[in-house]
Amino acid sequence: MRSRSERPLRRSIIKILAQVMLGKSRAHAQNAWPGLKLDIPLAEGASGEVTYRGARIAPLLHPAHLRAAAGSEINIIGSGPSIRDNDVSGIASGSAILLNGAISLLGGDVEKALAVAIEDERFVWRHFSLMREKIRAGTICLFSPSVMRAICELDSGWLSDKHIILIDDIRKPYGGARRHNPALAELPFARLSDDGTSGFSDDPARGVFQGGSVAISALQFAIFCRPQRIGLFGIDISNADTPRFYETAGDTARSGVARAKERILGHVALAKTVCAERGIDLLNFSAVSALGEIGLPYDGRFAAPKGGN
Repeated sequence: MRSRSERPLRRSIIKILAQVMLGKSRAHAQNAWPGLKLDIPLAEGASGEVTYRGARIAPLLHPAHLRAAAGSEINIIGSGPSIRDNDVSGIASGSAILLNGAISLLGGDVEKALAVAIEDERFVWRHFSLMREKIRAGTICLFSPSVMRAICELDSGWLSDKHIILIDDIRKPYGGARRHNPALAELPFARLSDDGTSGFSDDPARGVFQGGSVAISALQFAIFCRPQRIGLFGIDISNADTPRFYETAGDTARSGVARAKERILGHVALAKTVCAERGIDLLNFSAVSALGEIGLPYDGRFAAPKGGN
């Protein structure tokens, strides 16, 4: 029996076949196959379209739609165990980008979110019922091609009333060949770290650098919105192999976040530099987090009272 955290066997087979038939440079085309087609809006004010098996599913929006909805404060809320030690009910309404299982906070501690962000299709296969329950019509959804395709496989009509913005991997772009560092360095909106292992995109409509956690993608979208402050909750990293705050022992999905620690921290460190250049305060509200290693110490202003929230 496959783990509930994994994609269906057919998807694993398709992934292998794509690598064999298309080669490394285009194997990521399997994320949208079969059936998903995206008309991506690259200019502000433009609108694209999500199509599945020839049927129009929903409009595809430019990230400027997110920026128009954002305020001076954006809070990126992950699903790390440290969320149990936060009182997120104190954040501004409509300021949160909820990552993966953090959508479980909707309707409770987070009455209204700015957006939700999911880029790994395995979350869809494991938690689509939670998505149905929590993500309401009109919600801004930052979704990758594989997430959209997985949703359409389960219920192609579910996306129709959501406000969808594409999370496209700048290294493995939808409809294009894989990009390596020399090609990335030529993109006017892309920035690489000195060692080339981390990156930042100034134009999420044309792709973001994915770095081992959806938090990296969400952070680039948040910086694009130019808020005064970005707060990070539940971005623990070092304890990612323990149950997330919404999981119970024995029902924990496998995570590669802890193994990707250095990769994640490298991307956050570069984003931290960009924030400093643009006058954006980047704060860490996770009591147990590896973010302190890159100069983001714990800020306790949202600590839950002793005894829990």
